[in-house]
Parts: sequence; C-alpha cells; structure tokens
Amino acid sequence: MLDHLAFSAPEAKVIQGATGPWELVIGLEVHAQVASNAKLFSGASTRFGAEPNSNVAFVDAAMPGMLPVINEYCVAQAVRTGLALKASINLVSAFDRKNYFYPDLPQGYQISQLYAPIVGEGEIIVDMGPGVARRVRVERIHIEQDAGKSIHDMDPNMSFVDLNRTGVALMEIVSRPDIRGPEEAAAYVAKLRQLLRYIGTCDGNMQNGNLRADVNVSVCRPGDYERYQATQDFSHLGTRCEIKNMNSMRFIQAAIEFEARRQIALLEDGRTVVQETRLYDPDKGETRSMRSKEEAHDYRYFPCPDLLPLEIEQAWVDEIAASLPELPDEKKARFVHDLGLNEYDAAVLTAEVENAAFFEDVAKGRDGKMAANWVINELFGRLNKEGLGIAQSPVTAAQLGGVLELIGSGEISGKMAKDLFEIVWTEGGDPAAIAAAHGMKQVTDTGALETAVDEIIAANPAQVEKAKANPKLAGWFTGQVLKATGGKANPAAVTEIVTRKLGL
Repeated sequence: MLDHLAFSAPEAKVIQGATGPWELVIGLEVHAQVASNAKLFSGASTRFGAEPNSNVAFVDAAMPGMLPVINEYCVAQAVRTGLALKASINLVSAFDRKNYFYPDLPQGYQISQLYAPIVGEGEIIVDMGPGVARRVRVERIHIEQDAGKSIHDMDPNMSFVDLNRTGVALMEIVSRPDIRGPEEAAAYVAKLRQLLRYIGTCDGNMQNGNLRADVNVSVCRPGDYERYQATQDFSHLGTRCEIKNMNSMRFIQAAIEFEARRQIALLEDGRTVVQETRLYDPDKGETRSMRSKEEAHDYRYFPCPDLLPLEIEQAWVDEIAASLPELPDEKKARFVHDLGLNEYDAAVLTAEVENAAFFEDVAKGRDGKMAANWVINELFGRLNKEGLGIAQSPVTAAQLGGVLELIGSGEISGKMAKDLFEIVWTEGGDPAAIAAAHGMKQVTDTGALETAVDEIIAANPAQVEKAKANPKLAGWFTGQVLKATGGKANPAAVTEIVTRKLGL
C-alpha cells in the first residue's frame, strides 16, 4: 500500500560556517505516556488534572515493604506500539534499576529497561512532502516508570512535589541518528504522534507532557556521516548534546537550529563541544547547560530484584497484531487509490485519526473528491476559524453527507449548498428538510428553463451576435438566467440549453 511513496536518502541540513560547511546529525528519544487508566506497577489512577498527590499508591510513594506488580495492559500497549513500527518484539525482556536522586523520585531509582527492552529495531516512515518519504530507524522501545513533578513557582521560599505522575507508564522510543535536519526531526515526532494516536497507545497530548522528546544534536563535516554509515563508528558524528523535555514541534526545530550553530561556533573557535544535557529557553530562543551528560555506569544500573524477567508468548503478540487498526500510511494510500484523492488532501484527512473517521463517514457511498473538498475547505476551514476541534463540530458527518447528496442529485447548486451548510451549522436539522423549507430546490424543469433562456436571448440580440463570434461569451446568458431565477436554475442544464439555442 506504500508503493506511491518515493523513499529518499536523508538530505542533511547544511550550515555554512566561517571555515566551511557543516551538517547536522540528530537522534531522538521520545517519551510517550502509555494510554492506561492505571500506572505501570500500581493500580493508582493516571487521570490528568487531579488534586496534587491524590493519585498515589503506597508503592508509588516508596513505602517500606511495597513491591511493584506489572500492569499487563501497559505491556500490551508497548507491544502494540512496536508492531505498528514494524519492530521486532522480544518475548523475554527484563527490568533494571536506574539509580539517581530527585526529590520527586521517592524510591531513589527508576525502574526501566536498559539491557533487555521489550521492543527491538523498527522504523518510522516520515513524510517529507507529497509522494516523498524517508525511513528513520528505531533502535528500541523500552517501558519505564515516570518521575513526579517539582513545582518551584508557588512560593518564593519553598518548592513543592506532586507525585501524581510518579509510576505512570512511559514508552521510551529511541531512534538511530538518522535525522539530518530540524524540519525532519519535527516531522518524525509528528508522524510518531500520529501513529500512537491511531493505535490508541498514547494520546499524544504534548501540552500535558504526555509526549515529550529529548533531542540529541551533533555536527560534522560533509562526508563524515557517510563514513559513520560505512563503519558504524560514532566518532565521525561529532560530540552530541542532549536537549531535554521538548514538547513542541516548533520549539524542537528552533532548539536544534540554535544548538547546531552554537556547536559550530565552538568548533570553529578551536574549542571542543562538551557532551552534556541542555534545556531550551523558548523566551530567549537558546539552549543552556543543565548538567554534564551521564553515562550508563553513572546510574549504577542493575537488574531490578523485585521483578522477574518478563516473558510473553508469541500467540499473545499475534493476537495483538491481529487487533491493529488500519495505520495512517495505509489509510492515506487507500484514499488516494480508491477514492481518487490527491496526495495533499489524503495527508490532510489522515493527519488525525478522528478527522479521518469523520471524512470516511461523509464519503461513504458518495463522491470521494467532493467529500474531501467539503470536509477540508468548508468544515475544517470553519472549525479553524471558530477554534474548534472535530469533536466539537456543530455539523455531523451525517448532516454534511446529506448536503452532498442534495448536490449530487442536482436538487441544489453549490451556492445553495454553502447557504444550507451555514444554516445547519448555526441551527442544526436535516439538510433535506431545511432545503425544502427555504425553497432552495434548483429549477430543473427543462420547459421553464427554455422559456427563461428564450427571453434573455430575445432581449439581447447584440450579445447573441458576440457570443456566436466568440463562444466563450455564451456564459453571459447562463449568468443572466441564474440571476433571473434567483440562483435556483441548474447551471449545467442552462448551459446546455444556451449552447443549443445559440447553435454553438
């Protein structure tokens, strides 16, 4: 179903420095909160917006003697994600303790998966324009528990800790350093978010922190990336810095652009890039140092003694695979192939799973191109203007489909349809009943239309001669008939009669 895509090699973002050109190399670690009502190792709620410290079980608060119990549903969601990314699923995985101290991490360690993740290598197809895509390799997906939240702006002298997020299940989706520019990085995150929302494993709400990215950026000279690919020697890629907790596509692009130029300036000044963790300040548009970059040994990883290795059966994985819905690339290809949509319209309609479902309801049994035109231009345009999402649309799919049926049957014209859409938007109701009540039905009676055409022709002999000399001017007569009938005449029928009467 992806035959219509042309896969291209990564095209590096090139920045011209004082000593020559530099290229960007980017890898992303995306933390996606698992869509689950309960946490990874406890039955505490994951509801967003609850009172601080109200969604906390004894194990989340690290009470003595409390042991973690794995949430099977969270494991299934990770497997589901791996399958959607065409990744290998590891039937045996294991949990490790990642030791570090934060006030919002009561245990003093995070339960994660370093050595044996549940999902192995996969890929994400990143759309870079109509018909053009790139493959970005995914190295692994592991599941881990989230930390809590420290709050520093409620009191000038104290900080507060909210443990509601503590223990919430995360999927860390780690890419290879295959991304070569800011736009591609943002497109990668957008595509990953789209996939997760389609399969229901993460709601992708970046504003609430449910999807956030750590962005690794380095710069190298042209040709070094190709040397890395040939040797798998990471030294060719330059020293990387990690920008933590990015939760905006726009900020991801801006942070990468700034960080790349910062590193280039250091290197061209004869200094070195220090491997470190940095934060992006959107107000200043710059990154700043947070801490030196830790290595795995700094966290003193060791197998979690409270959890046995996680063993799953292939039959269970197959069952999850069978339940996967149609993925966005497949749906987009079907819209192009079966409904005759162009690449752009298909991409717009499949960008969000709810939008795609709405469109399919409108298009079912109707003209696909007309449905796409009305959904994208009329409905989406009005929703954007009003600041509404598809779930808040005053016009249902059934109502919009009813408008299209009236157009398709010739009962109303395109102009009438827009007036009808406005009434349905503001007042609701059945489109057919509204059209009848407002006298919107087109005049299709051939006899009545011929009479109207004859009258216009008889009253305008000079215009008749002009039209016979230049047939393009015959449209003037159609316009006059439409004007005389208050826009209720069927334009196609009038045009046919005018052409015949004028002998064109």
